[in-house]
Amino acid sequence: MAGGSVSGLVSGLDTATIISQLMQVEAAPQTLLKSKLTAEKSTVSTLQAINAKFAALTTRAHDLATAAAWSPTTATSSSTQVQATASASAVPGTLSFTVQKSASAFSMAFNSTAGSADVVTTGGTTVRLDKLDGTTPIDIETTDGTLTGVVNAINAKNAGVSAVAVKVADNSYRLRLTSTTTGLASDFALTNADGSSLLGGATTTSGKDAEILVGTDTITSSTNTFTGITQGLDITLKPGTSAGTQVDVTVARDSAGVQASLQSLVDGANEILSTIDGLTAYDPTTKTSGPLAGDSVIRDLRSKVLDTVTRTADGTSMAGLGLQTDRSGKIVLDTAKFAAAYAADPAGVSQKLGATGTDAVPGFAARLEAVGKLASDSATGSLSLSIKGHQSSATTMQDGIDAWNIRLTQRQDSLNRQFSALEVALGKMQDQASWLTGQIASLPKSSS
Repeated sequence: MAGGSVSGLVSGLDTATIISQLMQVEAAPQTLLKSKLTAEKSTVSTLQAINAKFAALTTRAHDLATAAAWSPTTATSSSTQVQATASASAVPGTLSFTVQKSASAFSMAFNSTAGSADVVTTGGTTVRLDKLDGTTPIDIETTDGTLTGVVNAINAKNAGVSAVAVKVADNSYRLRLTSTTTGLASDFALTNADGSSLLGGATTTSGKDAEILVGTDTITSSTNTFTGITQGLDITLKPGTSAGTQVDVTVARDSAGVQASLQSLVDGANEILSTIDGLTAYDPTTKTSGPLAGDSVIRDLRSKVLDTVTRTADGTSMAGLGLQTDRSGKIVLDTAKFAAAYAADPAGVSQKLGATGTDAVPGFAARLEAVGKLASDSATGSLSLSIKGHQSSATTMQDGIDAWNIRLTQRQDSLNRQFSALEVALGKMQDQASWLTGQIASLPKSSS
């Protein structure tokens, strides 16, 4: 509201206070609207916080509602020289093998040494790299033909070969090349562009494939990794693993990982239930209800979360699987019962608690995911729509408050003008009264 004061010097009235009090009365509807706006914004923030929890629960439930989540496996190796990795498709069991050799890369050391700035190419400044795999040889321009130029040009080409000049004496270096890949097929040749020998030719060390012996079968790999050695299982030998190393790799079902994922999902659901309870509860001491006590959307979502436990896929109780509700209306996971049920029938438990079963009935996690989407979907979620409704209401209230600001400013200006006019009128009346008093005093007095 616009400022302005009226002095009240003529009337003696505290007109500024009078106008302020009148404006408080005039602004009462706006004050009430501001209070409602504050409450509406608080409701939006509260609903957004709950919506975020439902969105997180949806993601967590989606992860557990897949078949892969219910068949996790772990792979352990009896040797520190061998790493084993199992995917969800890995079959529990033990693979025993003997390391014959690990993979190595082809390398060459040139016979003649040279100074770093010595020109080592002949017939030009280009060298030729032949990968010996049937592909077209690669001509590499070294710019100046020096040993340093050859090393830099080969490395810059990124052609699967690395080069280094090794110092063997003062200003005497030996050119060494190594394949960046391992295996028997990693060999190559480096010559002058015309095919003539570079630096007097080279001594080579052949690359090797990795080999392991499984029973009577020798299995090879050009790298130290044997991918899919059994279904879903990869093993990797550390470079230089000793020949004759005996290894047992054991693949086991990771029931502890499944249980931890299920417990995390239950905890997420209970967090939502506790939040809703706190926002809808009635406090008999203060005789006040939570800010969302009358919100039917929230109450409905709470019921739907609990329904995922009380309603089973095939009509049987999930208590035997370790999942049920307690007296406080929370979800409880009995880990001992779950572990026993999962060990006895992992496929059946996964259908009831996790992914969609063969009869197309969703399990617990899939049902929770559906409830989460029902609440938090950005386009159709009940919470999302409720938030948008409250945000729209808040916008309307703010528009009303802004309109009231204009009206109240105009009203205060009007009161200021009225009281100013009153002071002016009173001033004129006092002037007239003084004039009349003077006139009366100047009249001749009658004699007796």
